[in-house]
This record gives sequence, C-alpha cells and structure tokens, in this order.
Amino acid sequence: MRGYFAIGVESVSKPGNLGNLIRTAHAFGASFVFTIRSGVDLASSKTDTSKSPGSVPYYAFDSVDELLLPRGCSLVGVEYLDEAVELPSFRHPRCAAYVLGQERGVLSSELIARCDHVIKIPTRFCINLSTAGAIVLYDRLLATGKFGDRPVVPGGPVELPPPHVRGAPIWIKKARRRAKKARGEG
Repeated sequence: MRGYFAIGVESVSKPGNLGNLIRTAHAFGASFVFTIRSGVDLASSKTDTSKSPGSVPYYAFDSVDELLLPRGCSLVGVEYLDEAVELPSFRHPRCAAYVLGQERGVLSSELIARCDHVIKIPTRFCINLSTAGAIVLYDRLLATGKFGDRPVVPGGPVELPPPHVRGAPIWIKKARRRAKKARGEG
C-alpha cells in the first residue's frame, strides 16, 4: 500500500476518546496522530493500552492556523454535514490526514475551510468520536489494501488477490518510450 495517513481531532475533551482514537490509529498503521485545541493531556488517558505515543508520533497544535501537514497531504474532515461525501463513495487520497470534530460539537468553520475534502459516515445520527475514527480507518484499509473479492455466498471460497507483478525499472520504460518516439511510433 503506497502513501500514508494520519488522524486527529479538534477540541477533544474526553481522555478516553483520545486514547481510543490513538490506539486505533496505531493498530491501523497511522504515520502520526494530532490534536488541535485539545483540552486533554494525552498522559491522562487510560484507554491507550498499546502505549501508542512510543510508536506513533503525536503532535499537539494550539490552533487551526498552527496545523502543519506534510507537503502533498490532503486534509479530510469527518463531519456529519448534508454536503459531505458519504464514506462508501469517497476515494481516499494516497496521502491523507483525517480530522474529526469534538464530542457534542462540530469541526470549526475555519478547519472546514482548510479541508480538501469533507466526508461523513452514513448513520442515522452522530456516533462516538473514537468509533467514527475506527470506521474511517477501516474503510481506508478496505479501499486501499490488496484484498481478494468477497465470496458470492456466506462461507463461499475466498479468492486471493492476484500476486503483484513488478514491471521494468522506470529508467527502462523511459528509454523504451524515447526509442519509440525516435522511430516515429509514439
């Protein structure tokens, strides 16, 4: 799987939600996690039993203006808005940082303005912050991973994905294109 992802939250107030989110991010292989305007000290969370901050970089930003992401990283807001793209229809960017809103609140308008995309989980109502984060990361795994097709019937045979076939090195491909062009074929 190429690319990377991160997940964060704006204005989190419950240590348990932050701990669960970071633990989930660690389990799914996040490159980093972050908070914006957090009212929670990460050390106060007792729910991160995997000790994620020792394995996944954690960044705390005091404001939306201070949020700093790697070049080429798309910021994806996760918010229950009518105009948001529903998660099952969303094509995940290769390099993405997902950001969730606070408990009992929404992403700030200044953060939504910074987002490249805004997505929502198609539920009847808003769900727990750490649960929403887990769903988004699981969807990313399904959408970008190399998995075989599901069986047609429950308990049916599982088809393995085809093995990866490596192409020629890029410099060979470029040389072939130049040769075709010189011969007038391309």
